[in-house]
Amino acid sequence: MNARVLAVMLVLLVALGGGALWVQQRSGADKPADAASLGQPLLKGLQAADIAAIVIRQPKSTLTIEKKNDRWTLAERGGFPADFDKVRDFVLKMIAVKIGQAEPIGDKDRARLNLDESGTAIEFLGAGGKPLARLTAGKKYFKAEPENPQKAIGDGRYVALPGDEKRVYVIADPLSQASTKTADWVSKVSIGAEKIKSLEVRDAAGATWKVERSGDNADWKLAGARGDEKLEITKANAAAYTFGQISIADVAAMDLKPVDIGLDKPAVVTAVTLDGLTYVLRIGKPEGDNFYASVSVTGGPKHALEGYVVLIPKSKLDDILKKRAELLAKKEEKKKK
Repeated sequence: MNARVLAVMLVLLVALGGGALWVQQRSGADKPADAASLGQPLLKGLQAADIAAIVIRQPKSTLTIEKKNDRWTLAERGGFPADFDKVRDFVLKMIAVKIGQAEPIGDKDRARLNLDESGTAIEFLGAGGKPLARLTAGKKYFKAEPENPQKAIGDGRYVALPGDEKRVYVIADPLSQASTKTADWVSKVSIGAEKIKSLEVRDAAGATWKVERSGDNADWKLAGARGDEKLEITKANAAAYTFGQISIADVAAMDLKPVDIGLDKPAVVTAVTLDGLTYVLRIGKPEGDNFYASVSVTGGPKHALEGYVVLIPKSKLDDILKKRAELLAKKEEKKKK
């Protein structure tokens, strides 16, 4: 490629894209100016053992994942446990990520690629808040433009480093987990009730039903059964089993008022186990595909969910939040004479 053709191409690029990134694969003596950085770690010197906190900032939210007593927790959620595996995988990924491409960049391209205040800032801190590493993650990088860039995973990510505002890097990882959404980080703690002896449900209007049994292998009975009412045993089994397996989708903000989320007049599910533990699940208003809820346990150690407002998927409550009539076996029709 001679100098004249190169100059024409540069002019066309400026006219079409206002400074769009242009990366041409060159060989021999005509190498990119940043060739030495290609394949090098993006965050040089970052060590997993040194990290005490990860701070992720997006334009309207911040999430701080910090280590407390050898556990990863969410600072903005009152120290609720974070998912250890997700945090570990994210840290190891960021340590291992390599530079795949590096190019000079202007202010317009910086804004266009969300590498300014509109991007996602990720900061790693050591003990005492000591800064260890920082980067800004911008738009997703695509080898070929997809039909819907917002929903597409991406082939990588445009990133920038502090003190190097005139350069953009491309990494071969979309950094999908670099989010301030607590649902992406929270440990999906379950209620974990075992060997339930009785299960009572009272809806927000006051209607109640209760099933109980005398032992682990005994049949369920409907408390206060009237006349020829017969309990559908499989539905009682499903309700009790589901209650014990309920896991959360997210943990809510700490400043929510009970009256605003329906926990001032909740539906209440009470389960008593053969071991003498009593679990009380209070269910408030819906929020998207979830319900606001709180959990308390008596008769044993403090439960991990106590003291928090959590979000439980509606689908996890389908077997529990039934009307009394829905628990009854269908009556057999009398044969015509």
